Amino acid sequence: MATRHLGCGMADIIAPQTASPAVIRRSDYRPPAWLVPDIELDFALDPARTQVRATLTVERNGAHDGPLRLDGDGLVPVAIRVDGKVLKQDQWHLEDGTLVLPLCGDRHEVETLVEIAPQDNSKLMGLYASGGLLCTQCEAEGFRRITFFPDRPDVLSRYRVRMVADKSAYPILLANGDPVESGDLGDGRHYAVWTDPYPKPCYLFALVAGDLACNADRFVTMSGRQVRLGIWVKEADIPRTAHAMQALKNSMAWDERVYGREYDLDVFNIVAVDDFNFGAMENKGLNIFNSRYILADPETATDLDYDGVEGVVAHEYFHNWSGNRVTCRDWFQLSLKEGFTVFRDQNFSADMGSHAVKRIEDVRILRAGQFQEDNGPLAHPVRPESYMEISNFYTATIYNKGAELIRMMALMAGPERFRAGTDLYFDRHDGEAATCEDFVVAMEEGADLDLRQFRLWYEQAGTPRVKALLSHDPATATATLTLEQQIPPTPGQPDKKPMAIPLRTALFDSATGAHGRDEVLMLTEARQSFLFENVAHGPILSINRGFSAPVIVETNLSQPDLAFLAAHDDDPFARYEAMQQLMVNVLIGRIAGSPVGEDAVIEAVRGAITNPALDAAFVAEAVRLPSEAYLGDQMERVDPDAIHAARDALQQRIGAALEPLWRDIHARTGAASFSLSPAAKGARKLRNAALHYLVASGAADGPAIAFAQFSEADNMTERQAALATLANGGSEEREAALDIFYNRYASDPLTLDKWFQTQAFALHPAIVDQVAELGRHKDFTLANPNRVRALIGAFAANQWGFHQASGRGYALVADCIVALDRINPQTAARLVPPLGRWRRFDGARAAMMREQLQRILATPGLSKDVMEQAGKSLD
Repeated sequence: MATRHLGCGMADIIAPQTASPAVIRRSDYRPPAWLVPDIELDFALDPARTQVRATLTVERNGAHDGPLRLDGDGLVPVAIRVDGKVLKQDQWHLEDGTLVLPLCGDRHEVETLVEIAPQDNSKLMGLYASGGLLCTQCEAEGFRRITFFPDRPDVLSRYRVRMVADKSAYPILLANGDPVESGDLGDGRHYAVWTDPYPKPCYLFALVAGDLACNADRFVTMSGRQVRLGIWVKEADIPRTAHAMQALKNSMAWDERVYGREYDLDVFNIVAVDDFNFGAMENKGLNIFNSRYILADPETATDLDYDGVEGVVAHEYFHNWSGNRVTCRDWFQLSLKEGFTVFRDQNFSADMGSHAVKRIEDVRILRAGQFQEDNGPLAHPVRPESYMEISNFYTATIYNKGAELIRMMALMAGPERFRAGTDLYFDRHDGEAATCEDFVVAMEEGADLDLRQFRLWYEQAGTPRVKALLSHDPATATATLTLEQQIPPTPGQPDKKPMAIPLRTALFDSATGAHGRDEVLMLTEARQSFLFENVAHGPILSINRGFSAPVIVETNLSQPDLAFLAAHDDDPFARYEAMQQLMVNVLIGRIAGSPVGEDAVIEAVRGAITNPALDAAFVAEAVRLPSEAYLGDQMERVDPDAIHAARDALQQRIGAALEPLWRDIHARTGAASFSLSPAAKGARKLRNAALHYLVASGAADGPAIAFAQFSEADNMTERQAALATLANGGSEEREAALDIFYNRYASDPLTLDKWFQTQAFALHPAIVDQVAELGRHKDFTLANPNRVRALIGAFAANQWGFHQASGRGYALVADCIVALDRINPQTAARLVPPLGRWRRFDGARAAMMREQLQRILATPGLSKDVMEQAGKSLD
């Protein structure tokens, strides 16, 4: 089948793919047949030809006579020795890349020598080259691309690593643990030896070699130990590492204070690399980061970028305990480390800034990513039962929903008992490969909780829907809250059991504007009623306060009730939620042709922006219209054009009705000089919201005001917000701003990503043509994951643009998936899910999306990463 080339390009499709990858099942888990208590690695580093000599101490695990099986991916052994003796060709063999050694006895020393070419490793897994560096990424199964090894997380080893390299090209040699030896070899080469005394799985192995400069600092732990800290980057980037270093020290202090966890090595290093499939990696003592989560200054980083740096630095540091010291037994337990650590980094970031705004941001991310995942063909439990390619399970369900499970346990336990549970978990499983069940048991025993029913959260996919009906009996002064829960069918799970759902709830007195108390109601049955006494007046329900459970709540609240909560609720998230629901009701009503009064929304927005008691950052969040994608999630059948038209119209009306207020806010919030204080960040966020509504109002001078903010801004937060506002329209200022931004930042890859992303997100009628043109731009490359995510990933998340009726957006993304799969299957696979939502759209769009998925699956040589995503999306 031939296809039109819209940006990335690919060859015509010919024969269909026939072979399917093996399915790995949780029920098939067996302990490792052989353990590797110690490993020595000797690297002769060279971008074209690196030699890796691995010496493994192997021990038979249990009573069996099975051979030693060492995983490999694309490796060919140059030499193999067992107990010092060279093996002949007939004494070993390869099975699908795995090295099989029949061994007698229970303990041996196995040595292998392989050669690899880091410069040719475009998958960015294993040892690869990036911007003059040699670096590694081994999670989940990248270590097998470096050397032969039982590549599974329950094989824990002590590592000794020796690196030899050309000193002029690679003056810095870093690995896990602490440095123990280094020196010159007299021939232009030098060496360094590092050891890690803590047993770890091979996915935590790390190595970096290159010409790097260090932002060095120290941290004194709670026991008085001094830890040397280093953030390693290119010399020119050192000034942009100060925020990351402060975030690291804040994280270390916070983990000691909140969880009692102290860092355990003498050195903690971070290295920033430009080419990276993920955000960062928690390798023991040597975290490797995508540069975007380390480098920040006001000229190039937005407030959101600063928050991202702080949160990701904290996340990877916190993994030292929740992931490294206690690791996961198998990859089905991935949320054991990721869900818990996301919960930890969310709370850290909340403590560093605004708890209210952080919670709103986290829930928005959950709904945009995980709720959509739960509502589609790729839905899976927090602890999956099977996979073809583990890299496909680094999902919002594992991370974000997993964090919500920890949050619910913390709510049910209370702070002191939750800390007792985590202390028991860390102490009991330190140095072990544990399971999600181990964490739950520690919570039951340490926090004194009964979590038998709660375990269903780990087992059942899907987002529970809770119907809440509140009735009032004036004669008895009682109110009855009836709750019903239903978990929709998901692939492989047609029928679900009722979950244990903690719902923080309060009943507001409509006469006084107050409530008696906030309490946690435990919904454990399919239908359950709760009686409230001494309720004199008709109450107004505030439920799922703080988003206490990751569920969808449907209530019988009227527009006046929601307006009341938007003005009076003392729980910030519930107040925000009421405002959002007001807007959703109006927009969905407009789309359905059943108008709901818009005046209530306008007055609620007016009340928020004129209330001096409210934090500016919270106000900016509260007045923000629900995204087009979120509105689509509220509809049985998504209508992108109707959603866009309705949202655009309401935005214009709010802008016009409150235009003088938006002008005033924009003018008075622009006076302060740049600062990262919460107040300054809040002012910028509100100023940008005001600019957005001012331009949306249709004011003749709107584009000029936006261009003035763009030109005069002393920070990227205001500059990019102005650019994004202009990018939605067709004014002369739009093209001028885009040209200025490009010329100013063409030599800075991370900031240039913003230029691509801003245009890909734009709500512009010619968006498909613009993205196709950007795909042919000289600065666009499939080789860099950040650039792919900035353009193609952003466009696929642009509901109105991606789902234009012509279907050209679908073909554009599919072209890129096929082309990128040959280079970097992991990044390609992450572009598939938007096409997999075809069931939510009209017949014509659904057919075109299916056609592209079928075209992808027909690609010869398709990776198992993309094959699994596309195949499940079609099932």
